[in-house]
Amino acid sequence: MIIQRTRYLDRLAKLEGNGLVKIVTGIRRCGKSFLLFTLFRDVLRRKGVDDAHVVAVQLDDDDAAPLRTPRALSAWIKARLPSDGRPTYVLVDEIQMCKPPEEEKDRPGCVTFHDVLASLMKKPGVDVYVTGSNSEMLSKDVASSFRDRGIEVRVRPLCFAEYLEASGREKAEAWENYLLWGGMPLAVLAPDDAERAAYLRSLFERIYLRDIVERYSLSDDGRAMEALVDVLASGVGSLTNPYRLADALESARGVRLSRPTVAAYVEHLTDSFLFEKADRWDVKGKRYLSSPSKYYATDLGLRNARLNFRQHERSHLMENAIYEELVLRGCNVDVGVVETVVKDKNGKSVRSNTEIDFVVNTGTRKVYVQSAFAIPDEAKREQETFSLRHTGDFFRKIVVTDGFQRPLAGEDGIVTVGVVPFLLDPGILLGS
Repeated sequence: MIIQRTRYLDRLAKLEGNGLVKIVTGIRRCGKSFLLFTLFRDVLRRKGVDDAHVVAVQLDDDDAAPLRTPRALSAWIKARLPSDGRPTYVLVDEIQMCKPPEEEKDRPGCVTFHDVLASLMKKPGVDVYVTGSNSEMLSKDVASSFRDRGIEVRVRPLCFAEYLEASGREKAEAWENYLLWGGMPLAVLAPDDAERAAYLRSLFERIYLRDIVERYSLSDDGRAMEALVDVLASGVGSLTNPYRLADALESARGVRLSRPTVAAYVEHLTDSFLFEKADRWDVKGKRYLSSPSKYYATDLGLRNARLNFRQHERSHLMENAIYEELVLRGCNVDVGVVETVVKDKNGKSVRSNTEIDFVVNTGTRKVYVQSAFAIPDEAKREQETFSLRHTGDFFRKIVVTDGFQRPLAGEDGIVTVGVVPFLLDPGILLGS
């Protein structure tokens, strides 16, 4: 079965011929190579681009081993560029595998794959697309190495809409399965649950953690990092910081790490696309708060497999799914903090901070989104909407609950909607 990744194909279409290298990044096995070498190439064929005007190489293929040095790759590609002036597309998979020979690395004028790509960009009509592995090609590498010569296209595991289409399940069953198994493409296509679970566990143990250990030369073979992964996975959507994480590691796992080391390890995990950080935003003070922050798993299936499918708190998993959907849509997402004045049990006025799960910025629009698993009565609704009603502004406010409820605005203007419609209909966010 072919899973169409329409959102990314549309993005690539908008970037076509823009004079920049398109760098496709993302967590391993999320479908980067399939996107570029199958789906995008099929799009080109349907547009009438013949194979002579597509120069493609996958450097992780054994047959491409001789091309894994910059000079060899450059010569091979340039020898295949047509001279008829028509647009030509160069596709390179796992570009980070192209490295200078050891004897050349420290010499002046050493040629790197960045030089190869820069040279190709100067060729009239040549449009360059590459993929990079998260073990050696991270977002910060793209920003520092390519600067104004490249643009990153971040690919993620399947969102719920993609999962629903690929699974062929009814919506309610698909939602239950998505919360458990996530959206890694090969996990979705696995023949049964046992194979699915084994595949997800293997990804973490044999690929992701090994990548991090090798990239950052961790001295303990990654045992402390594994413990930190478990702590972060257990607490997705919970406020934390290196101080709290260090304490949790020592008390729950018997692992002692300094707080600076914990902070560095957390950065390694976010750089490797396994977790994502949401900072806190003071809604009334209009400023970021330095600590604590929230962390969300890039894929729920990987998170659940890492914890051996023991911790399945639907409210936290739903919040995680909403966060991932919002960032997938290109939104900037923060955790909101609203300061209010309330009465304590003695009737004294005291300042209190309440939380809005997501402050969503879409460019010119701002929306507040609260993830509330269930609202069984008016008292619970009052509790869940308290922070929304005290922002002091008139931006759109949404409460997302579990289930299928269509959008319904209350007398206070706050919209309540089920998570399934919210994830499937992007127009609900802005009310369009």
